[in-house]
Amino acid sequence: MAFNTVLKFFLPKDRVFYQLFENVAEVLVKMGNKLKEVVNEPDFEQRGKLIKEVEDMEHINDEYTHKIFTELGKNFITPFDREDIHYLATSLDDIADYIYASAKKINFYRVDPNDIGIQKMGDLIALGCVQVHKAVTELRNMKNMRQITDALVAINSIENQGDDIFDMSIERLFATESDAKEVIKKREIYQIMEVVTDKCEDAANVIESIIIKYA
Repeated sequence: MAFNTVLKFFLPKDRVFYQLFENVAEVLVKMGNKLKEVVNEPDFEQRGKLIKEVEDMEHINDEYTHKIFTELGKNFITPFDREDIHYLATSLDDIADYIYASAKKINFYRVDPNDIGIQKMGDLIALGCVQVHKAVTELRNMKNMRQITDALVAINSIENQGDDIFDMSIERLFATESDAKEVIKKREIYQIMEVVTDKCEDAANVIESIIIKYA
């Protein structure tokens, strides 16, 4: 069997990873936008419906992640290191998990999301997901390195802004909220939302490692 024939036999399986990662990243963008809707929705019942949509999308990404791990076990040829595939899949899955956790906690604790800290965090998370999507999409060809590096720099900036918003929100919370229960509940929501920006940076770090090795 000619070498080119062998190569063609393996390449379609090789490419399945790119498609799965792109699918995950697309869902993350939708989840980030939906979280923005959640934090800007004043009605508890309507928020519940939006949160259910976030949950459904998180389950979809769980299925994609499981498929990535299944393909990793089946395929001899992979587009980049198997460890990097595992790390990237895990970091993207973490983003989805924490977006859902952020949305869920708002109604679970019956917190009014009409809060500048929560809403600014929601905006940052949505932006972070867009930048993660840009970087992941460019991995398929690695031709537009500037677009990848710009996205990675933007994600790092978003994570730093998340830290600042968290600190300012906590300071404002302790200065203005007299109800200890509300302090505890909002503080946990701030923390979970800030973790989402951390997880975006984790994904960016994996992507940076990949492009350093293979670009």
